[in-house]
Amino acid sequence: MQQRVAIVGAGPAGLAAAERLSGQGIAVTLYERMRTPGRKLLIAGRGGLNLTHSEPLPQVLDRYGSARDWLAPAIHDFPPDALRAWAEALGQPVFTGSSGRVFPRAMKSSGLLRAWLARLQSQGVVLRTGSRWTGWTEAGGLQLEDGAAIEADGVVLALGGASWSRLGSDGSWAPLLAARGVEIAPFRPANCGFLANWSEPFATRHAGLPLQHVGLRCGPVAAAGDLMLTRRGIEGGAVYALSAPLRDAIERDGEVLLRVDLRPEQSADALAARLARVRRRESLSNSLRRALSLPPQAIGLLREAALQGPLPREPGALAALVKAVPLRLVGAEALDRAISTAGGVRREALDAQCMLRALPGLFACGEMLDWEAPTGGYLLQASLATGRAAADGVLRWLRAFPAGPSPRPP
Repeated sequence: MQQRVAIVGAGPAGLAAAERLSGQGIAVTLYERMRTPGRKLLIAGRGGLNLTHSEPLPQVLDRYGSARDWLAPAIHDFPPDALRAWAEALGQPVFTGSSGRVFPRAMKSSGLLRAWLARLQSQGVVLRTGSRWTGWTEAGGLQLEDGAAIEADGVVLALGGASWSRLGSDGSWAPLLAARGVEIAPFRPANCGFLANWSEPFATRHAGLPLQHVGLRCGPVAAAGDLMLTRRGIEGGAVYALSAPLRDAIERDGEVLLRVDLRPEQSADALAARLARVRRRESLSNSLRRALSLPPQAIGLLREAALQGPLPREPGALAALVKAVPLRLVGAEALDRAISTAGGVRREALDAQCMLRALPGLFACGEMLDWEAPTGGYLLQASLATGRAAADGVLRWLRAFPAGPSPRPP
């Protein structure tokens, strides 16, 4: 008799688990609460789907911080090279951008998702959308919102984190698992924007404008790239790269000081020399614009940082400020506005096969696990890798229990 596995959640991790299991001859049913699968994947691909990163594997693993050694086995089994080959096999040629990020040549996710779903269908995967998991039946099986029970020899949970709830990942599964003894870390925003308490004139004039090619520093950690000024604060790739230490500092101290280098490619001495050549009768704004080519929003940020007093006119002092504009951040953006989340199923709650220790026969993967990583392909890389790792754990479980005891709580 063919063994049956249920996968709850049709995001990247769940789809990866379904592909791996169905490719091994397992009868797979994929349950998704939304009306269509892969919603978050489609949204992520609007600006160019970042599949993975071309860094050497040790550097890729370093991006996962404290979860490095936890995720390393799964990513070693499905590294970036394997992910690129997988996409190519789906008929989606990829390329590596100047930043080292890897994208489909089509620069969107719809074609990849269609090809992926077609492969799953050809492997016999049954997709049931509009099927939300709500807990357990009296007999101990998993129950859907419509009262139907999930009957399977093994179950993979791929329920996502707690951001972008309109796309299906709202973290509502956490209390269900916690009530059954699964250790859950509180959800926290990751790859998120931060609040800066702008003055009203600054917010009105500059919200929605970018600061390009800047450097950011928070204590010993630094990042470079672009950021966007928002009505409430800042967001963007350079900010997301520092979101974990910024968030942690705010949680600890109530605020954090971020230093913004508006001209990271030039030294303070070089900037001071340029400023010294400007005629003294020039206004400060004109001096900064002409000597340093600073746009109005950058000059506005300098003035915002000096609300307690005037900006220095002496070239050396002004150059030093341009190289390290102090920006006080007082909070992270709301959890649901974050690109991803930290928190979820703790590593201690899983065995080496991705099975929940408190719930034998139930496996977990993807963003519902307690790890985080910056944008740049690392999120999708780990989601796919852990989805496949959970599938391999299920295969070992099914070999150990060929009769297939239905997963049920202790």
